[in-house]
Amino acid sequence: MRYKNVIEAKFLSRPNRFIAQVEIDNTEHTVHVKNTGRCRELLRPGVTVYLSVSDNPQRKTKYDLIAVSKIRNDKAPLLVNMDSQTPNDAAEEWLRKGELFSKNAIIRREVRFGNSRFDFYIEDGDRKAYLEVKGVTQETDGTAKFPDAPTERGVKHIEELIACQDAGFEAYILFVIQMKEISQLVPNDETHPAFGEALRKAQDSGVRILAMDCKIEPDSMTIDSPVPVVL
Repeated sequence: MRYKNVIEAKFLSRPNRFIAQVEIDNTEHTVHVKNTGRCRELLRPGVTVYLSVSDNPQRKTKYDLIAVSKIRNDKAPLLVNMDSQTPNDAAEEWLRKGELFSKNAIIRREVRFGNSRFDFYIEDGDRKAYLEVKGVTQETDGTAKFPDAPTERGVKHIEELIACQDAGFEAYILFVIQMKEISQLVPNDETHPAFGEALRKAQDSGVRILAMDCKIEPDSMTIDSPVPVVL
């Protein structure tokens, strides 16, 4: 997943979930933040961020904030992609490489089952599967955590995936960790206990829970290696 035009900036502040103030060449600009999560551990005043430049003259903001160089204690900064739309695009690229199904699999996006719309529906011979993608941007000492804020929608998706499994489909949750240097992924029980409970129930019901880290560059994100999921 590659962006066309990316520049570097300094993060100043985030007045609300949708916009941020950054400094580009000593001039302050308002930019769109492509992630409505809290991201408090990422967006700290003074950190280096990366912006994609829009070529749409009708937009209110010229730039999208897509990545950040996360400051860590006693370690080099960690580049994190925080664009909430990128995990699905990266997941489709990964699926079409034949990493989970064959390269001949039929892959469709945004397909409804029950009361939910899942990110992917896959048919591969006799196999029929639904797959939901969750982008992960929060980490502590090499442990990735999801979610970073309560998500009733996320719990609902898990419950519907269990229903998919019970109906005879394969069901998957794919956590796309938008960074490297991760040793494990865990549910963030402190932030949303119900999500962790639903995830454990899903595993017991046969839903396959996967986590993959990503190679990150300021202008690209590629799904790379599996990461253990510890429930």
